[in-house]
Amino acid sequence: MKIKKIALGGLLVLAVAASALWLSLDKETRGLLKTVPTNRDLLFWSVPQRDAAFRALDRIPLLAKWRVVQPGSTPRPLPQGEPLALPLDLDAYMAGQRSSAILIVQGGKLRVERYGLDYGPDGRWTSFSVAKSFTSTLVGAALKDGHIKSMDDKVSDYITSMKGSAYDDVSIRQLLTMTSGVRWNEDYGDPNSDVARFNNHPPEAGVPAIVSYLRQLPRQAPAGERWHYSTGETNLVGILVSEATKRPLAQYLEEKIWKPAGMEQQATWILSKTGQEISGCCIQAAARDYARMGQFILEGAQVQGQGILPEGWLQDATTKRADIGKPGRGYGYQWWTYDDGSFAARGIFGQGIFIDPKRQLVIASNANWAGGASAPKESEAREAFYRAVQQAVDTEAGRAPAR
Repeated sequence: MKIKKIALGGLLVLAVAASALWLSLDKETRGLLKTVPTNRDLLFWSVPQRDAAFRALDRIPLLAKWRVVQPGSTPRPLPQGEPLALPLDLDAYMAGQRSSAILIVQGGKLRVERYGLDYGPDGRWTSFSVAKSFTSTLVGAALKDGHIKSMDDKVSDYITSMKGSAYDDVSIRQLLTMTSGVRWNEDYGDPNSDVARFNNHPPEAGVPAIVSYLRQLPRQAPAGERWHYSTGETNLVGILVSEATKRPLAQYLEEKIWKPAGMEQQATWILSKTGQEISGCCIQAAARDYARMGQFILEGAQVQGQGILPEGWLQDATTKRADIGKPGRGYGYQWWTYDDGSFAARGIFGQGIFIDPKRQLVIASNANWAGGASAPKESEAREAFYRAVQQAVDTEAGRAPAR
């Protein structure tokens, strides 16, 4: 009987300790542990698993490793403006998008700030391909700082392990515009596609994982002749910037943008299995800081009146450099462009930063599309939402509405 009492007492102590440990975890970590995925390939996670993970990818080291991006001591204010009268039902739109956040900054003031999916301003949300536009901006910064000599330099000038590969004669400009001509399959629904396989590729000793994967791929078209969307290209851009600057990409983001531009919260950047930032994806940041990034770009990427980019770089980066086969749209240096002068960073599950210089407009959004990575209905609805917001701004200003 005495032994039984001791055993029961021990179990009670363990239960209390386990309960205390559980309660000590933040809400995001508890949510992730409740639905923890059974595989590392997030393209094929369920909607509830993504809901939990997109706000907590940087909580459990067994799931992913990351590098921290620290904010500065003085956050840039986002002054509250008058609510913007939108010509649509915002609640219905957010429900259809499965939005976790929508922020509209216009004229430098926060006109709309709404949250969903039990998410709020203090949390972080993963960027997916919105990170591509961050990476592109760091190329411009490295060019201004003299770490990169020319946009026409070859990739292998900076990543010597790419010599002899199909990327050997590809320029930095062609890499940024995704016109390398190297074969790549970006089919998010195919577990055998390149975008699904690259992060699980066993790397060669001493070679970054993405370099090890990409340097085995064959050429499909002459460099510079054809646009083909490739997350692998941006991942290679990130390696190039790190090699050129002699520092991790997250550190360079912190030095050039996160601290000087006045971001409010800590961000993180997910790492590959060989310890490099996955630069085509996976920055974790607060919704307000995504909006601040949009405002920073809208204002010419300046810090105290000094641009961090070469003269004319931003205009080149956000203007159509490649034809993507859609009227009125194009691709710049890792920015999606529109013929009306607006441009956007986009993520595959509904993340986005839309920037319209003419209207002094920034729209930052996070989501977890029910349709997954390939969701044409949700994608078109997002485009229609951008046009509706432009229309609202035009109506308020007494201009002819956007078409």
